[in-house]
Amino acid sequence: MKASPSDQRQILDIQRHDLALTALAHKLATLPEIASLNAATVKSNNTRDLRIGAETELSDVTRELKRAEGDVEQVVTRLQKDEARLNSGTGAPKELESLQHEVVSLNARRAELEEVELEVMLRVDGIKSRIDELKALEATLATEIAELTDRKNVASLALESESAQLLTERAATVTSVDKAIYDLYEKIRSGGGAGAAALLGGQCLGCNLSINSVDLKRMLDSAEDEVIRCEECRCILVRGV
Repeated sequence: MKASPSDQRQILDIQRHDLALTALAHKLATLPEIASLNAATVKSNNTRDLRIGAETELSDVTRELKRAEGDVEQVVTRLQKDEARLNSGTGAPKELESLQHEVVSLNARRAELEEVELEVMLRVDGIKSRIDELKALEATLATEIAELTDRKNVASLALESESAQLLTERAATVTSVDKAIYDLYEKIRSGGGAGAAALLGGQCLGCNLSINSVDLKRMLDSAEDEVIRCEECRCILVRGV
């Protein structure tokens, strides 16, 4: 293939643009803010799930507390009635004695139920405290996520702007290059090769391998408009750069 030395050098310029674009794309995909944002989002989601679980637990324990309060209230109501009858002194002695025993029993039962009620109340307070802590952590993480998102967007916009500029420059260069050599470059690059590279000091800068003396002499002796290629990586080799 024939191509002017100018076109060959411009193909190398296109290759440099492509390398820079690849580097920018990698930088964009691996911004440190992205990893930090992902970690904060996972932590936020886990905290939300723990808070929802705690709220569900609180609902269950609150119902349990109401039952305990109801049990205490029933015993207290019965106890008050029995004490009122004892205080009135009406009734047969045997009946009053029976009431005294029942009052003792009810007081013991009341103490047991109030102990249960207190234990459930402490559990409610503990769960509420845990929910408050989780809500505070969620708020902190929401602020962190917002800040990280802003930083990521600023960094992304800067890299995207740089990429857009490179793409504009690349497109302008492509329009001025002979289509045949550009198509060859794209074909090589699509196969995973460097596409084009400088021949410098007897070395292909695409694969960084030295070229044997016979091939090197042939390349250097060929006409300036002759498109030469590396025998190892098959990229277009550009002389005189």
